[in-house]
Parts: sequence; C-alpha cells; structure tokens
Amino acid sequence: QVQLVESGGGSVQAGGSLRLPCAASGYTYSPNSMGWFRQAPGKEREGVAAIYTNGGSTYYADSVKGRFTISQDNAKNTLYLQMNSLKPEDTAMYYCAAGGPWYGGTWSLKSRFYNYWGQGTQVTVSS
Repeated sequence: QVQLVESGGGSVQAGGSLRLPCAASGYTYSPNSMGWFRQAPGKEREGVAAIYTNGGSTYYADSVKGRFTISQDNAKNTLYLQMNSLKPEDTAMYYCAAGGPWYGGTWSLKSRFYNYWGQGTQVTVSS
C-alpha cells in the first residue's frame, strides 16, 4: 500500500524558509508525477508545484514561482519542497501527492490526476 508522509511544517515569520520532506513507500511501480498541494481554511486545495519523476521537469504555480523549489531524492524515496521568502498568504496545510501520467503545465497541478495523498503538514507564516 502506497504511503506518503509529510513533515517539516511549522511556524515561521514572513521572509523565512522551510523545507518539507515527503517520504514515500509501498510503490509497486514508481509514479511518473509527484506534487505539492496546499489548502488554507475556507479555500479550495490548490496545486503548488509538481515534478516529472522520470525526467525532472517541474512546474510551479505563479504564486510561488521563484520562491519554492520541488526536488526529489530517488535513493531516499523522498520528495521535497523548499520554501523561501515565505509570505503570510502561504499559510496552509501542505499535502504531498503521487500520480500517474505526467501532463506538464497547468495540468500537473490538477489534484484529480493524483491518486495518492499524504495526511498533510501545517505551515503558518506570521507577518
């Protein structure tokens, strides 16, 4: 059974940084795409960043481009989200997800293309 476990969340001041790891296990076949999503109270879940695991291509939401970096360590079966220059509007529960085909572009940030989800880790940014 596929299991995704996020960690690394916490409270930081605006301008600070956090790195979120997502440990993956239980795959029969490695997913072609993995992504990070977030959901703030009262808002819909939104895609933040995605990566094509077999080629390294990445895609970011405009709101985080230039500040967040998604990466993977295949030896450790771990996905990362490095978040720099954090803003109060980045406050949300962050989820790791794994999916099937890599569509690229904005399609890679659509939650419906992801089959497996972690439980989430809370990120709170204060001004």
